[in-house]
Amino acid sequence: MHLPLAAPVSDAKVLTGVQRPMTGIALLFAEITTRDGHQGIGFGYAKRAGGPGQYAHAREIAPAVVGQDPSDIGRLWDRLVWAGASVGRSGLAIQAVAALDIALWDLKARRAGLPLAKLLGAFRDSVRCYNTSGGFLHTPVGEVLDNATASLERGLGGIKIKVGQPDGAADLERVAAVRSRVGDAVPLMVDANQQWDRPTALRLGRALEGFGLTWIEEPLDAYDHEGHAALAAALDTPVATGEMLAGAAEHAALIEARACDIVQPDAPRVGGITPFLKVAALADHRHLQLAPHFAMEIHLHLAAAYPREPWVEHFEWLEPLFNERTEIRDGRMHLSARPGLGITLSPQARAWTRETCLIESPD
Repeated sequence: MHLPLAAPVSDAKVLTGVQRPMTGIALLFAEITTRDGHQGIGFGYAKRAGGPGQYAHAREIAPAVVGQDPSDIGRLWDRLVWAGASVGRSGLAIQAVAALDIALWDLKARRAGLPLAKLLGAFRDSVRCYNTSGGFLHTPVGEVLDNATASLERGLGGIKIKVGQPDGAADLERVAAVRSRVGDAVPLMVDANQQWDRPTALRLGRALEGFGLTWIEEPLDAYDHEGHAALAAALDTPVATGEMLAGAAEHAALIEARACDIVQPDAPRVGGITPFLKVAALADHRHLQLAPHFAMEIHLHLAAAYPREPWVEHFEWLEPLFNERTEIRDGRMHLSARPGLGITLSPQARAWTRETCLIESPD
């Protein structure tokens, strides 16, 4: 499925010529139906590239779970991974597993008649949330300010904007303008999208200290754990990272290196809910905060089941895909009473679907 965006989206990597503007998102949906009629839905995604590859890999490995007991999710996750083990256990290969794994968890919660968060063991019925989609670098600063005001009026609790422009002074001016607009009490985050080198990150990180930021996100390359650890130790502002990592093992290395204060796993990118829960357990053991990346329809449930007060990232981009809407008020995203993930595909999602395949049990 291809989800078109209303306008091309740019962050720091676009401004510096490393990537092209993002015009849409490829989504891989998995719908699982049991013999007795129970259903579950899950999804993964790819930005700019990788969607067709995820779909092709998922088609190849999906037969490994057909005819199996859907309650045995851990065992089925292993079967899916080993079905495609020749291409590795990270990147696209593991992301193709995610949609199937998430669908199995949705199915399990629906069969139990519980929201997924309740099945996992919720610590709360709502989660702090912040908006990102209004603060990309292609957006003029005046529009960013208006977007921030609109987000807060809608009930969101925090604002995140993109930084990492070639001119660091322009970043500081942008942050200062947003802080002035929203006031000192509103949580404000910045995201450099891996743009800075170590000296730049330290210099700009220190310059940003005066704005009382909730965190600085991805200041360095996602795999520079040593650099992130040094930066986190040097700054008062918390450092957040992890969204680009694929698989629990990559997050384990990040956490072991003490490379961040806030870990940002993405269930579709790490291979689904099964490995996400492993990452969350490691993060909790190290007393880290949790702020999952993107896919709020999934991450609201996973954040609600995290022991320490987390954050969920708000993007309205995926809303046209679902018949339901997430309730947002008083700075928080609220769980519904609907079982499972609480989502069903909209007619628009069906219209945007480019290719489907049906894999049935031979029995």
